[in-house]
Amino acid sequence: MSSAHNPAWSERRSVVTGIGVVAPNGIGTDAFWKATKEGISVLDKVTREGCEQLPLKIAGEVRGFDPATVIEERFLVQTDRFTHFAMAAAGLALDDARLPELRDGGQGGGAVSPFAIGVVTAAGSGGGEFGQRELQRLWGQGSRYVGPYQSIAWFYAASTGQISIRGGFKGPCGVVASDEAGGLDALAHAARNIRRGTDAVVVGACEAPLAPYSVVCQLGYDDLSRSSDPDRAYLPFTSSACGFVPAEGGAMLVVEEESAARARGARVRARVAGHAATFTGAAEWQRSREGLSNAIRGALADAECAPQEIDVIFADALGMPLADRAEALAIGDALGAHARSVPVTAPKTGTGRAYCGAPVLDAAAAVLAMEHGVVPPTPGVLDVCHDLDLVTVCARPKELRTALVLSRGLMGSNSALVLRREESGSLW
Repeated sequence: MSSAHNPAWSERRSVVTGIGVVAPNGIGTDAFWKATKEGISVLDKVTREGCEQLPLKIAGEVRGFDPATVIEERFLVQTDRFTHFAMAAAGLALDDARLPELRDGGQGGGAVSPFAIGVVTAAGSGGGEFGQRELQRLWGQGSRYVGPYQSIAWFYAASTGQISIRGGFKGPCGVVASDEAGGLDALAHAARNIRRGTDAVVVGACEAPLAPYSVVCQLGYDDLSRSSDPDRAYLPFTSSACGFVPAEGGAMLVVEEESAARARGARVRARVAGHAATFTGAAEWQRSREGLSNAIRGALADAECAPQEIDVIFADALGMPLADRAEALAIGDALGAHARSVPVTAPKTGTGRAYCGAPVLDAAAAVLAMEHGVVPPTPGVLDVCHDLDLVTVCARPKELRTALVLSRGLMGSNSALVLRREESGSLW
């Protein structure tokens, strides 16, 4: 998020004004936060059609989601489930931010120019469910039965494209095609666009990796939990750690340039203060210690934040012994003595890891935690075997001004994001 090219860019600060969530533990920010704060786990048997006989037994499914109630039919027929999640979450975030969607395609849609609003999403798997359905038609009925939208619905950039088309947003748009850490990198990309002149960016990630084709692709991950017990399938930082549980869903945020947000009377919920990313190689979990610690240091430097200012850490929490140990050591390397006293949490143990959507859900939870002054617990985890102050069992009241969100991807990316609470945010 460097502003070295133009001194004026350094005056443009990025703030979060809207949050939209479609997650296994709740649709909408209120439902998501209530379940997160209470430490409710919704991990359960995989129920998606076609997955019954596959080795993956436990996942975090988004239940009770009917896209037809929130998305127009003309978008539904050409989009996959991961884009349905993203469009629904984006709509919730825009409503929360009170930023107008330009339904008329930008022809006079309010005081905010459509060219001043961009869209950035991250995606790790694309539209597997839509693609599988069309391939089954190809093999079973022939090419004449394959619909024209097969060419776009599976594509990593589909959510970015459809959100921008639906909202009439004509500012800078992009997609981070990456593994899990891409969710935080997308937020950094949005902040960079704002520093360079964009007024607002709809940003985040949602995933739908539980179609049979997608699940089969994931079975190649050694870190994927094969446990059939929801209570034991995903227990990071414990002696019982046996891998991670995948999930669908995610979150979208509205990130705006601070002065523009305040000028229109928006509520400033948090500031995107700093970010850094590194790469250490696929499944090189021992090496990820150095990569993650350098990402943390870089994010702190970008935020002009001292280690002792971090009030809470939202951990990556992969759930493999080597990876968990590397993360705990990386936190110690980067924060020094402060690492032993800062509370750490991993709410995703109650929902599963939604790949690129997971760290955006953590970022949303971090903003909400700072607003409510409470650190949410790590569901299901009890026997912590690493030198971390991991919050378990129940939420911990604590004044929170600065949060650190961590993420690593299975392909070797490491990312760290610093969020700060805004004391003087405008309230409606």
